[in-house]
Amino acid sequence: MKKNLYFDVKKCMACRTCELVCCVGHSLVKELSKAIKEKQIVLPKIKVSANSGKNFPITCRHCKDARCIDACIARALTFDNEKKEVIHDKEKCVGCWMCVMVCPYGAIRPDKQARIPVRCDHCIEIGEPQCAKSCPTKAIIFKEETGD
Repeated sequence: MKKNLYFDVKKCMACRTCELVCCVGHSLVKELSKAIKEKQIVLPKIKVSANSGKNFPITCRHCKDARCIDACIARALTFDNEKKEVIHDKEKCVGCWMCVMVCPYGAIRPDKQARIPVRCDHCIEIGEPQCAKSCPTKAIIFKEETGD
């Protein structure tokens, strides 16, 4: 069964701990004090938005019929049916930002320095999403999906 990130927006305080641990988890050195000194700073793959006094984290939803996949002119985005996730091939990516423009959730953004889109990958190389593991209020939950 597919696992995904869920959010309890009533618990989100916009502390941005999720953004910080995301950056550190995807950095080369995996340690905050050293990560901020890296030549290429890693952007968080999750972002917290505050609108009308409500805070909520925004991440890639790994849509099965993702608009970003159809819009990718380089075919750098594909849907992995086994993992049930959108996979990004950085080697194929040309940095055209079409995926950024078509995402209805605003969950993809450009990393202009690296010339690649930034989107949540559920910390696949780490094993579990660091944002859910580190959220002090437990506003971010990584669990199996309840529906299709």
